[in-house]
Amino acid sequence: MINTSASHSAHAPISKELRRYLDLTLGKDEGDDSHHYLYRALVHTVRDQLLARWRETRRQSLESPHRIGYLSLEFLVGRSLHNAILNLDLEEPVREALKEYACGLEQIESEEMDAGLGNGGLGRLAACFLDSCASMDIPVVGYGIRYQYGMFHQQIEDGYQVESPDLWLRKGNPWEIEAPEHTRRIKFMGRSEHFYDAGGQLKARWVDTQDVLAVPYDMPVPGYQNARVNTLRLWKSEATDEFNLEEFNAGDYSDAVAAKNLAEQISMVLYPNDYSVQGKELRLRQQYFLASASLQDTLCFWARHFDGDFAGFAETNSFQLNDTHPAIAVAELMRLLLDEYDKDWTEAWSITTQTMAYTNHTLLPEALETWSVELMGCLLPRLMEIIYEINARFLTQVAERWPGDTERQRRMSIIAEGNHRHVRMAHLAIVGSYSINGVAALHTELLEKNLFHDFYELWPHKFNNKTNGVTPRRWLAHCNPGLKSLLVETIGDGWVKDLSQLEKLKPFAQDRSFTEKFMLVKRVNKERLAKMVTKSCCVDFDPDMIFDVQVKRIHEYKRQLLNVLHVIHLYIRILQGETHGMHPRCVLIGGKAAPGYHTAKLIIKLVNNVAAVVNRDPRVRNWLRVAFFPDYRVTAMEVICPGTDLSEQISTAGKEASGTGNMKFMMSGAVTIGTLDGANIEIRDAVGADNYFLFGMDASEVELARVNYDPNYVIAHDERLMQVMHLLESGHFNLFEAGLFKPIVDAIRSATDPWMTAADFHSYVEAQQRVSETFQDTSRWSRISVLNTASSGFFSSDRTIAEYRDQIWMKNKK
Repeated sequence: MINTSASHSAHAPISKELRRYLDLTLGKDEGDDSHHYLYRALVHTVRDQLLARWRETRRQSLESPHRIGYLSLEFLVGRSLHNAILNLDLEEPVREALKEYACGLEQIESEEMDAGLGNGGLGRLAACFLDSCASMDIPVVGYGIRYQYGMFHQQIEDGYQVESPDLWLRKGNPWEIEAPEHTRRIKFMGRSEHFYDAGGQLKARWVDTQDVLAVPYDMPVPGYQNARVNTLRLWKSEATDEFNLEEFNAGDYSDAVAAKNLAEQISMVLYPNDYSVQGKELRLRQQYFLASASLQDTLCFWARHFDGDFAGFAETNSFQLNDTHPAIAVAELMRLLLDEYDKDWTEAWSITTQTMAYTNHTLLPEALETWSVELMGCLLPRLMEIIYEINARFLTQVAERWPGDTERQRRMSIIAEGNHRHVRMAHLAIVGSYSINGVAALHTELLEKNLFHDFYELWPHKFNNKTNGVTPRRWLAHCNPGLKSLLVETIGDGWVKDLSQLEKLKPFAQDRSFTEKFMLVKRVNKERLAKMVTKSCCVDFDPDMIFDVQVKRIHEYKRQLLNVLHVIHLYIRILQGETHGMHPRCVLIGGKAAPGYHTAKLIIKLVNNVAAVVNRDPRVRNWLRVAFFPDYRVTAMEVICPGTDLSEQISTAGKEASGTGNMKFMMSGAVTIGTLDGANIEIRDAVGADNYFLFGMDASEVELARVNYDPNYVIAHDERLMQVMHLLESGHFNLFEAGLFKPIVDAIRSATDPWMTAADFHSYVEAQQRVSETFQDTSRWSRISVLNTASSGFFSSDRTIAEYRDQIWMKNKK
């Protein structure tokens, strides 16, 4: 544990180091103290405080063989400066040192680019997990890709989403340290060559390959006020040779650098659009690149320090596969053990199936990745051979368990047969892993009963639940400093490392003096959010109104559309003078749609068109304001989350795996309106049914209703929904864009609408009315808000990671 008094006395060295970096490293003259250079000097100063601990952490890894590799194609890190300062307990001396330059820490932090190496919740979860692993002194290495371009920037032009590149490395990344000595060679294309070794055993090798290099860049992951600094290792792709000099000299410039360009494409951009063949190939290249480089890294480390003896490897190593993206690691580990380390199949499979662990993050069958056998056979021929062999042995096991059940064999096969055969990556992950976990209680239950039921029947012992969590360091201590100070003053600071201590807050929900202070913090946060909305959206939010917020990836199952329908309903009520029981509200919706997801992009357009109509009508202004927040990202959420009154978690029941935004909002005292979906169920259980606004069908009711679903009947028998649909269909929100929203209208009215938007509308409107009435009872609302914060302890990623450690990573690995 860091000596707190010593760290606070470090203000003079920090000031001195800051000046030294400005003078000698960055070459800035006295008085040349722009915020950009101050930021870089401060990062180097803070990073220096981490280096000794980072080296010591690496040294300890040589003494302890336990090592967990967390493989994720996404790490939505956001900004790193304040997190490092918080975890090192350096905020006071850093602020003091910056006074010499007449600027605050917040001004310096704004110079840092968001490391947007993720798409949404999956990548942010990975970042939270790394923070918790370091804070809990668990030896975990995060493995990802150093994308040159992160998640795209989103602009809104005429209501439409317009994407632009996110060159987050434009100004460099002062946190990273290149480690070229650990560069790995990654193979593609070529062919398999079989031969007999000296002992007469049939072996294989992958030859005539087109190789690329994986160069590691390491970022420190400091634990909260302890000595551990774990590593996030991000791989950059490079060509094995700069170019073919003979071709270049002969004038064939394009072919000379083609290999270099192809290699560098792998780590160029996060999630290329995979609607084209080229996009699919690049995405598969990315996934194999990550898996191969990361596994080689771990195996080389082991072989070097244990003289190539893998006898204890499975007992002390685990690879956590964050969704199906790195599932190819199952086949790659087999290849490395068979071809590079000369193990026989039985030993290699034993090691693989005792070290691979798979986390599933989706209940949507269409989101489970598959790759065509043709593409994989061309790009990764040796891996395809191994997958065939894994599948043959696995289907033999299935046939022995269920003799003659060929339909079950077809369902469970890793290879989906047909005119166009595909490799089912989730099946490969399940077959090759010793643990398969869901990320919320309902999610895991539905995996076992539905999506992976065949596998659950075969291996029930493999399945387990690990409800997601978020780090309280970033999502409470950092992003909500006012609430942090109030909590420390009231119950001490132990909650930062043990969020369950927030339970001590529950009695204060009845203390009027405390709840007034709590709501004053909320008011300040709402004012800060209102300023950001004005700046980003040109819409004025009034902090006296309910701040009703839904920010997340735009997807039909998350039902931003249902939210918009409710906004239209309120708009109609206000115009008709039916404002009894209504409390004025500001509705904020934000999130990015995948570039090729046309329906999601049309929903963004609808939100913006509805907002434009609502906001320019003076009759409505005092009751309702609507804004779409552009370019939603981690840094924005750090302001949005503390300033939110009502958290919208309204996905169709049975579709959201977990959700983590719901947890972040809860920690800062937002009250949830939601369905019984994902972790919402556990949030409601934790805070109590009276302190959660429930609506809609549960997952079982959704499935029953689906059989004879008739949304047109629902609409015809609900006057409020009929009015909303009439206004939408009349073109009121697209007067000069005829037929623009017809696809949305048709989707709502379709009997095959998988999201059942119309079915839940009535219940949603009723719940929103209860929200308005409750908000007007300030003492009750403040009590509910306090109880949400006080009940959020279970949703710390520290608790989640403790379960991974005890029940997956260290289970049978003592």
